[in-house]
Amino acid sequence: MPHSHIEGDNIISLTNAKIAQKNFTVLTGVNLNIKKGRFCYLIGKTGSGKSSLLKTLYGHIPLHQGNGNVAGFDLKDLKISQVPDLRRKLGIVFQDFQLLSDRTVEKNLRFVLEATGWKEKPKMDERINEVLASVGMKSKKHKMPHELSGGEQQRIAIARALLNRPDLILADEPTGNLDPETSNEIMTLLKRVAMEHNSAVVMATHDYHMIQNFPGEAIKCEDGHVSVMNTADLFE
Repeated sequence: MPHSHIEGDNIISLTNAKIAQKNFTVLTGVNLNIKKGRFCYLIGKTGSGKSSLLKTLYGHIPLHQGNGNVAGFDLKDLKISQVPDLRRKLGIVFQDFQLLSDRTVEKNLRFVLEATGWKEKPKMDERINEVLASVGMKSKKHKMPHELSGGEQQRIAIARALLNRPDLILADEPTGNLDPETSNEIMTLLKRVAMEHNSAVVMATHDYHMIQNFPGEAIKCEDGHVSVMNTADLFE
């Protein structure tokens, strides 16, 4: 399959990319290379293009110009029929958890496995237990989402993102609805998970206090452009 070629060990590669929504140019001249195992913040003011960039990476909006490759998929030639295949290679974590409220944690995870082509129940059970253990939520398997705190729901959302052993986790404000202490727990978890699974993580956030606590690399969206920097430079 020609579209599953990863350039070097870059899991994301954008060259002179133009990102637009409904004919409105959001970002231009985007050059970005992210290798497996890297943890990057995605920062910028509201409306600066963070969400549009994430949506382009997971195939929700098409790449308008330039070249892009995510997890081996060519974004320029990405057909709608290939989007589910691309998303199987990714883990996506949202601010509002997006758990199915009518079923237990276990059934939420099983739903994703079935939707992505898993067939054998013992293998599914084993994988569900593995991801729940990795986020410290194995004891909550039979709970309904409304019985869990926000932090617990976000841990389940991270477990869900890990199910298909993604090369890349995209997290859109994953701590946006959580208190500072819980946010720190979720950050520690995301960083650990990235290291253990050798996944790259790109995490959109407004929380500069957290960036100070967990320094690293940042992709900054500003004035229609993207720059990559060390988070230490943000606080000088």
